[in-house]
Amino acid sequence: MPTLVDLCGAQYPASRNGKATKPLQGISLRPAFEGGQLARKDPLYWEHVGNRGVRIGDWKLVAAKPALRWELYNLREDRSELNDHSDRIPEKKQELLAVYERWARENRVKPWPRK
Repeated sequence: MPTLVDLCGAQYPASRNGKATKPLQGISLRPAFEGGQLARKDPLYWEHVGNRGVRIGDWKLVAAKPALRWELYNLREDRSELNDHSDRIPEKKQELLAVYERWARENRVKPWPRK
């Protein structure tokens, strides 16, 4: 959404129909489209039908179907995500998991599977 708002020259509304909107999250990708660097400071989060994750710097914590088990990867050393570090570096796994869970609560992500 930040990219679309930026490219269109639009203003993200603070309210709609008299109700406050959630603040816009993320950054515009315009600099990357124009050959520049992205200035991402915040983690990157996602969730879609149970597949979920967080990336902070070189570290990525993901849980994907069918097992939905959390796996930890160092993308600088392992771009193909072949070496799961979740058992070898449990403190890093817990650090990223805490960050993800805070984001999930703040954004009302529902647990999976949904009943």
